[in-house]
This record gives sequence, structure tokens and C-alpha cells, in this order.
Amino acid sequence: MATILAVETSCDETAVAIVKNRYIYSNVVASQISLHQSYGGVVPEIASRQHLVTINPLISKALVDSGLNWNQIDAIACTSAPGLVGALLVGLSAAKTLAIVQEKPFLGVHHLEGHIYASYLSEPELQPPFLCLLVSGGHTSLILVKDCGEYESLGTTRDDAAGEAFDKVARLLDLGYPGGPVIDRLAKTGNPEAFPLPEGKISLPGGGYHPYDCSFSGLKTAVMRLVTQLRQDDPHHLPVADLAASFQATIARTLTQRAIACALDCGIKNIAVGGGVAANSGLRAYLTEAARQHDLQVYFPPLKLCTDNAAMIACAAAEHFDRGHRSSLNLGVQSRLAVTEVMKLYNM
Repeated sequence: MATILAVETSCDETAVAIVKNRYIYSNVVASQISLHQSYGGVVPEIASRQHLVTINPLISKALVDSGLNWNQIDAIACTSAPGLVGALLVGLSAAKTLAIVQEKPFLGVHHLEGHIYASYLSEPELQPPFLCLLVSGGHTSLILVKDCGEYESLGTTRDDAAGEAFDKVARLLDLGYPGGPVIDRLAKTGNPEAFPLPEGKISLPGGGYHPYDCSFSGLKTAVMRLVTQLRQDDPHHLPVADLAASFQATIARTLTQRAIACALDCGIKNIAVGGGVAANSGLRAYLTEAARQHDLQVYFPPLKLCTDNAAMIACAAAEHFDRGHRSSLNLGVQSRLAVTEVMKLYNM
């Protein structure tokens, strides 16, 4: 397979990596969490400016860490969709410039396809078809992976993404940003059965429920009402650990039930999980146990590959490159693009 240098700047992490044949030569990430914490979420303008500050030093560091030179790099790739437009433009401009100066082919990569490929980096034997449960701050989807660039969306969230729900509930509990890690940590000391919370089933016309879609806005509202009532009952004590555990268990059960049902209905034996919420210990425990009970195999990337990184982008680009796919230097960025439209990024 090709050796790819990839850049990822879709949101608030600046990342550069070099990957060949599912082997990571280097993978450097500069997080912006400290810059956005006081705002309670990502500020797009701040994210874009910080990408400009860090992108060149990270490219240099990735090359040094890899021990490779430009002659050993086959192509340059970057995330071109979806994401924050300003942030994407920084990575796209850097990648195109490198491609022109170093006379290398250029590939734009779909961010969600990158998360799918994160599991390839830790599971060299994983091959399609398989089901991908993609759960992050902006996306919650069940995707049937048929082949490189060939995906079918089988389920999604109708409102908040799972990671978004974690952040909003953390704000209700005064836990700060980002919410996922702190809720996960507190949940380990709480009772997941302390408070029954709704799982957000999606009703269908004529009765019944959509088996794979989910909704988290109702869950968020239920937590808000519960917190309001508990504070009225006792202004001096809020059982934060129990609330965190109950909320996390509800999300983990919801995602697990839909992923297992989808895999069984489709006759798929392998489930790969990607995205920042794939790092959540509750989801890992629930889904691993449920998969074992149904004789299914579930794959979670290592924690460093769950959040945004450039290694997953390079891995996806490497397979596209080996199949002869290339992107035009006229390729732009897109804030939204369905993963089923990945091939629009390439000139066949």
C-alpha cells in the first residue's frame, strides 16, 4: 500500500500522520481543549486560527518522528468534509500546497470514513462487510461498510449526537467541557440504576418504532427536569455520580440495542466502533457483553484513535490511492457531506 502523509483539521484538533499499509509511522495531535473550555464548546474562529499556528510545526514533527523523507511519501491527503469550514480550509490549503511543492498526488478524505478506518489500524485482519457504529460529538450513525468508498446508512440520530448529549448533560451538572471524559469518570463511582431515564425510541407512522434510529434530545430534557427537581428537594446536595452513571448507562444501552439488532438483521458478524464516544467505558462494556451473548465480534480502536486524528485519514486515503482514486486540486471543503457520497471527492 501507499505511504500517505495526512492532515486533519475538521474541528478542534490539529493532526498530522504518516501511514503505510495500516502501520503508523507517526501520528501527532495538538488539542485545543484548553482554548475552548471557558466557552463551553468549540468556537470556530478560534479553532481556525489555532490550526494556522500549529499546522506547520506538526507537519515537520510528523516527518521527523516517522524517519522518512519526502521521496518516501507517495501522496498527500487531508480531511475535506464534513466539518467546520474555516478549520477545514486550513488543512486543505496546507495539504494542497505540499502536494504542489513536493509534486505528489492529492486526496481529499471524508472525516467519517476516517473514523471507519480507525479500526483497520488496530485490526489488520478486519475486512468488509461489517457494521460500523460511529458515535462522536457531531455524528451518531450505523453504517454498513460494503467496500472502500461503498457505504449504506442504516440508522442515525434524529437530533443530538451521542457526544453532543454528553456535553449538554455535563453542562447541566456543572462539570465543564468536554463532557464525555468527566461523565465517564464519575459514572464509575455512581449507581447506573439510580434514575430511570428514557431511551428515545423513534415512532413510525402506523405504529411501532424504527429499530435502528435513536433520539437523545428527550433524554437530555429528562435529565434537565430531574436535576431541577433534585435541586428543589435538596439545594445543598446533587447526586452527580448517580446522575452521570444513569445517563451514561442509558446512552450505552440505547446504542448497544440498536447496533446488535442491526447486525443480526443484516447477518453481519463484525461490528467496528469509531468516533470519540467509542472511548466511553460504559459503551465498551455494554456492547462487548451484548456481542458476546449473540456470538458477534466487536472492535474498538485504541483510545488515541477514537478522537480526531490524522492516522485514520491517512489509512483511508491509502486504500483509495491504491485503487487509483485521486482528488482534483480544485476540490473545496464542505461543512456537510453524507458518508454515502464519499466518491464525490475523487476523480475516477
